[in-house]
Amino acid sequence: MTTIRYFSTFSGIGGFELGIERAAEATGIDVECVGYSEIDKPAIRTYREHYDHDNYGDATGIDADSLPGFDLLVGGFPCQAFSIAGKRHGFEDTRGTLFFDIARILKARAPQFFILENVRGLISHDQGRTFRTIITALDELGYDVQWQVLNSKDYGVPQSRERVYLVGNLGGTPRPQIFPAPRSHREDPGYRVSSIRELTGASSQGHRLYDPEGISPTISTGGASTGGAEVPRIKLGDTIRRLTPTEFERLQGFPDGWTVGSDTQRYKQLGNAVTVNVVQAVATRLFGAIAA
Repeated sequence: MTTIRYFSTFSGIGGFELGIERAAEATGIDVECVGYSEIDKPAIRTYREHYDHDNYGDATGIDADSLPGFDLLVGGFPCQAFSIAGKRHGFEDTRGTLFFDIARILKARAPQFFILENVRGLISHDQGRTFRTIITALDELGYDVQWQVLNSKDYGVPQSRERVYLVGNLGGTPRPQIFPAPRSHREDPGYRVSSIRELTGASSQGHRLYDPEGISPTISTGGASTGGAEVPRIKLGDTIRRLTPTEFERLQGFPDGWTVGSDTQRYKQLGNAVTVNVVQAVATRLFGAIAA
């Protein structure tokens, strides 16, 4: 059996890990996490409820040369504004950003593959310069990169959540055909429409109401600093209520009860997470190509 060893960056509550596990089971691939990197304490508490992996802490402080060997790097890195000062727009121009720490780990360890996730706005940020800088940097590091914007609603969860996924393979290795990724829309979550049904026409999230027969808008961190004002509200007959943390877990493809902590902490953890089903779909394509 093929074994894929992977290192997880900006790991949050383990969405990549869970998606990878499910993809491995579906494709007959054996996987092993050699470590992860996370600094948010509530997220780490949730992560440790499910995984006993070594935490390498702050990505900016990781000594890449000391990491164990691995075949795959994964992560949903935060998108910071890039200050484009040079003319190359490549690896050196990513300094001062968290993406740079992914890039330097790739440079030091040269895993065969990576899967990265970010908000759709990364593509258009700074008139596309930021995204071009990232692609150029990865190319300089020797990777062939493919990417696509994927929506969670197309992968079995009732949430409209567009994220860009980048998959890279080291030059000189066979290029796995990941994108265009086929949709795996299913009715098992219980929803039957593919559009958001908003009932009020309000301009702010805090004043909108949603029809539970539709799909959820993109969930965020829940307005952790505003008492949950950004948590979508639904209308059930004469009752109006916010979505619960358990419903957030379902919208992101996690099992009920995956997160721990206060409701505010759970909303934040889930709003920052990757959608497990989408990770599973991308990893399944990659693992299937490896196993072929």
